[in-house]
Amino acid sequence: MPALKTYLVEDSPVIRENLIATLEELGPVLVVGSADSEADALLWLQQPGQPVDLVIIDLFLHGGSGLGVLRGLQPLAGHRPQLVVLSNYATPDMRRKCLALGADRVFDKSHDIDALVQYCRQLAEPPAQDIS
Repeated sequence: MPALKTYLVEDSPVIRENLIATLEELGPVLVVGSADSEADALLWLQQPGQPVDLVIIDLFLHGGSGLGVLRGLQPLAGHRPQLVVLSNYATPDMRRKCLALGADRVFDKSHDIDALVQYCRQLAEPPAQDIS
């Protein structure tokens, strides 16, 4: 199973390092970069040809927000990576906002890390071959 090239948008250094270690150990994930602000994330992600399959985004950042990252990536619609929000504030209303802005999935940091790892495994699985 090939590793998903992943970009992490998370402002807490402790959470960022723990999340990188967990995802790279348990899931087919290779973190290729990270940012702690909306501006830094968009600067990197909007450059043509960035080798990334998945972006994991926290909602509250040092500068800007995860919602701003989602908004900034909307123009990439057809050629964008999978977008996942991982937040302690995954309320029903916030989930709706994130999905409306283009997030593919929303996970709660407190309860959904196993679900995030499983999602990464599913994304990394090669498509089934049609043998008919």
